[in-house]
Amino acid sequence: MLSTLPKNSDPKLIVGFDTADDAAVYKINDDTAIIQTVDFFPPMVDDPYTFGQVAAANALSDIYAMGGTPKLALNLFCFPSKKLPQDAVKAILAGGADKVLEAGAILCGGHTIEDPEPKYGLAVTGFVRPDKVLSNSSAKEGDLLILTKAIGSGVLTTAAKAQLLSGEYEKSLIAAMTALNAKAQQSMLKYEVSSCTDITGFGLMGHVREMAEGSGFTAEIKADAVPILPGALEFANMGIIPAGAYRNREFIEDKVSICETVNRAVSDILFDPQTSGGLLISLPENQAHRLLDDIKAHTPDAAIIGCIKAKGEHAIEVV
Repeated sequence: MLSTLPKNSDPKLIVGFDTADDAAVYKINDDTAIIQTVDFFPPMVDDPYTFGQVAAANALSDIYAMGGTPKLALNLFCFPSKKLPQDAVKAILAGGADKVLEAGAILCGGHTIEDPEPKYGLAVTGFVRPDKVLSNSSAKEGDLLILTKAIGSGVLTTAAKAQLLSGEYEKSLIAAMTALNAKAQQSMLKYEVSSCTDITGFGLMGHVREMAEGSGFTAEIKADAVPILPGALEFANMGIIPAGAYRNREFIEDKVSICETVNRAVSDILFDPQTSGGLLISLPENQAHRLLDDIKAHTPDAAIIGCIKAKGEHAIEVV
């Protein structure tokens, strides 16, 4: 679909849609560029307030992935006004508003429409210095890859819909999905980060593929180093895999080489669509371990999961 859109030639457009990046970036002057993004989706959890938090955190994440700071947010809300209770409507909006406030941004309006299925999210504007913009297509050979959050949220929300998710597993899932990527972004700005993106609906493999191909290299991912949310591997071994994971795998399977020793359930989770996932950060090896220590101080699941190497036959090699 994006390939059919007209190409933009404005030299102040630093990042458009050419590299499937997380947001658009437009230069205002030598000191300021604006970042714009939008994201919304239907509920993945039952509690309305939590849904609002997760949807807002997910939308805000795109600003952090570009190296910026969110400043303005607008609600996007679709719902069946005659079927969704007013208390639920208020709770969804309150969850989003509280997360925007936590991010230090301003919620300044929005738009609602009638829709048979509830959907909520945000349009967000952030700011960044033009020379500090981070892209998903600027990784360098020899970089190490840091993933800041554990994956597996798609598997766990699928288990929750089947009423199979226990209290502890649900608690860790909600904590991960509602957590802002703000502190990880603040940490990475202290280092010479080459590239960054956030992990959402295309799954870890989909977003790694975008980074590897966009940068012109191959990414090597160590399967046993990838952090996985508690319970996700257990349910994946039971075959509880969301349909989106299969679609993600089918879409890029010719771009990915997976070692035969990698457990099938782990392999499935690598393609699992994530909601409000972590950041994938590419930076030089001599700085990666220090950044990881900084991030782990507030995000314990963060891990170095692989590296960027010379372009090979596949965009991703999972070993």
